[in-house]
Amino acid sequence: MQLMPDSPLRRAALEVESHVRGEGWDQLPRLFALVPTADLIAREPGLAGQLSTDADGITPVEQELDGSRPLEDLLTEIEWPASVIGCAAVIERIMLPPDAEESLPDDPEALLAVVAEHPDRREVRLVAAVTRDGNAHSAVRARQPDDAELLEGPDLVPGLIEHLRSTLT
Repeated sequence: MQLMPDSPLRRAALEVESHVRGEGWDQLPRLFALVPTADLIAREPGLAGQLSTDADGITPVEQELDGSRPLEDLLTEIEWPASVIGCAAVIERIMLPPDAEESLPDDPEALLAVVAEHPDRREVRLVAAVTRDGNAHSAVRARQPDDAELLEGPDLVPGLIEHLRSTLT
């Protein structure tokens, strides 16, 4: 049952999530340029058989990243050309329940140790996709159980969405 309204951006975000999911867990962050499928086929006609024929479709194109730096830092330096109508990113994080935040230490090293050992921690994969016109779609999937449901919506990962939007200005 589909609860979210369908859109080209939603389909692109879910395509990214599916692609990354197929490669398992413990991945480095991933970044994708979002380009109109029709424009891509016009530039590269040989791709026509591999891409959606949806007239308003969006195709994610994976970008190479410098894995030695946090994605959030890299995003501060990225400016997309006009041919890119949006971008998407995938990161893995550990989430704690809201009540756990009260007892977290301020020291970054101590914080990492506490989070890594917290009994209620959940490993999650976050996907965010944005377009120049301000639209966003996001998805979150927990690592456990193996068949964890994909949660999706326009603003599930607001911080990552804002980082991505800043690359499109």
